[in-house]
Amino acid sequence: MVSLDPDVAAYLAGRNENWVPMHVAGVSAARTALAGLPRRPGPRMHRVEDRVIAGPHGPLRLRIYWPTGADALPAVAYFHGGGMVIGSIDDFDILARFLAEASGAVVVSVDYRLAPEHPYPVATEEAYAAVQWIGDTAAELGVDPTRVAVAGDSAGATLAAGVALQTRDEGGVPLVFQLHLYAGIDRDDTRPSVLEHADGPIITAGDFAWTKNLYLGDDPSRDHPYGVPSLAADLSGLPDAIVVTASHDPSRDGAEEYGLRLRDAGVQVALLRYPGVAHGFLMHADHHARARLALAEIGGLMRAKLGR
Repeated sequence: MVSLDPDVAAYLAGRNENWVPMHVAGVSAARTALAGLPRRPGPRMHRVEDRVIAGPHGPLRLRIYWPTGADALPAVAYFHGGGMVIGSIDDFDILARFLAEASGAVVVSVDYRLAPEHPYPVATEEAYAAVQWIGDTAAELGVDPTRVAVAGDSAGATLAAGVALQTRDEGGVPLVFQLHLYAGIDRDDTRPSVLEHADGPIITAGDFAWTKNLYLGDDPSRDHPYGVPSLAADLSGLPDAIVVTASHDPSRDGAEEYGLRLRDAGVQVALLRYPGVAHGFLMHADHHARARLALAEIGGLMRAKLGR
C-alpha cells in the first residue's frame, strides 16, 4: 500500500482533534466547519468579479477570475466540491484561483444551490445554465466561445460530467474538455477504494453516502445519468476528459472506472492518479509539494486542450 505523502501526513497530524465526519456532524455543523476554516488568498488575478445572473431556480451567483488582461481567452466553468451539501464559491476560492493560474483561462465559479434544501435536479440544472450563460456572454467576458470547458472537484466533478452528458444530448455551448478532480461519480459502496478508505482520511464512505442521499434521494432506482453520470449507458461523443484521482480516497475507483469507460467509448482521456494524497488535496497546493506538481501537470493538459 502506498504511504501517505509527508506533507499530507503532517497536515493530518495537525488537524483539529475535534474533527468529526460530515455525516456525524450534520448539515449545519458541517457547513459552519468548512466556512470557518482559514481562507488563504491564493494566486493574484488580473481581475475578479462577482455576478448574479438569472438562473433556472432564481438568482445564481458567479465569481469570475481573469488571470490576464488578454482578450479572447478560453473559459472554464468550475463547480466546487462539498457533496452538493456544503461549500460555496467563497470556501473554494483558492482552488478556482489555482485553476485559473494553471490553465490561463477565465474561470467562472458557480455558487449553485445546496441540498437538502434544494435536491436534484437543482444544482445540475444550475450548472448547465451557467455554462450556457458563458457562451451567451462570451463577447462581454472577453472569452472565446469555441474554447469553453467544464471542471469540478468531488461533487462538482459529478456536475461537470453531468453537464457534458446533457450538452451532448441537448446541444448548447460546445465543450472542449471536462476536468474531473477526485469525482464522486457514483453510489457504489462496494468498491475496493471505498472499503479500504471507509474512514478517510479527509472524507469517509459514510460522508459520500450521506451527501448522495441528501441530493439525489435515498432511492437509487430513481437516479438519472445527469445526476449520477456512471449510469449513462453510452459515453460516446463526449468531450475529452482529464480524470484526476487520489490514492487515499474512497471515490478513487469509481472515478477511474468512469475514465476507463470514457476511453473505451472513444473519448480521449488522461487518467492521472496521484500517490500518497487524499480527497481534496489540490486545495493545499500552496503548502503540499505533490499538489503543486499535480496542479502544474493538470494545468499543462488544460492549456494544451484549450489551445493556449
